[in-house]
Amino acid sequence: MSQTTRATQNETVIVTGLTNREFLERHAKPGCIGLCGGGTPVDLAIRHAQRRLDENRRWSYWSHAFLFEGVRVDGQHWIIESDLQFHRKNIQLGVQENRIAKYDDEKMYPHLAVLDFGLNESQVAALLREGLDLVASHERYSLRELVGTLLALHRPELRGQDNLLARERSVYCSAFVQRLFRRTGIDLSPGVTDKNTTPEDISRTSVPHVTYLLQRDIPTGKISVLRAKLKQQVPAQLRRIRQRVKRD
Repeated sequence: MSQTTRATQNETVIVTGLTNREFLERHAKPGCIGLCGGGTPVDLAIRHAQRRLDENRRWSYWSHAFLFEGVRVDGQHWIIESDLQFHRKNIQLGVQENRIAKYDDEKMYPHLAVLDFGLNESQVAALLREGLDLVASHERYSLRELVGTLLALHRPELRGQDNLLARERSVYCSAFVQRLFRRTGIDLSPGVTDKNTTPEDISRTSVPHVTYLLQRDIPTGKISVLRAKLKQQVPAQLRRIRQRVKRD
């Protein structure tokens, strides 16, 4: 049974009892932002690094951000995102379009949220135009810039400056979303440059909106096991990312 708590703008609507697909089909609309927290080593490293944005050093729920595009002629709801995707015969590194079915797996993506800013048709159209322009221009995903953002999290005075490892024609997930909104006149995280913007920054935006949060209870035993795994996986993954950046 689905349960929903009513909320006003700048508050959170807690949703329970839905699958990922049911949640997204119910709350996603064109122009809304999607947030997810994955369980892969890269996702865990990103969530761990963003603890520096929390006064209690709690890990972020979020490792990825994307823009909802809407339902197309195939009857499927599509998104625009900057991501790393590895298929058997194809590798996608950068801004791309995908179906929301990509986030159906509750085990892989246990945390989901939809941020609805109540945009008008003109604002939504502007966002989608900007996003599709970056798809067409094959904007890349750069692990190098991601590490630059991690460095800025360690030194807050760098957050408002250009990413130390910035590259041309490249953008990671939350930087992509921030860029789209800024180009349409909405600043999700004032004082933070596009390429230093994290998913956690977007989740904390003060721009008037409603956050629909899919909440799940995780058994205490599983939480203990997860914490143990995180302590082992995250440092190793951060080392791998730094090594790849040096080769980039």
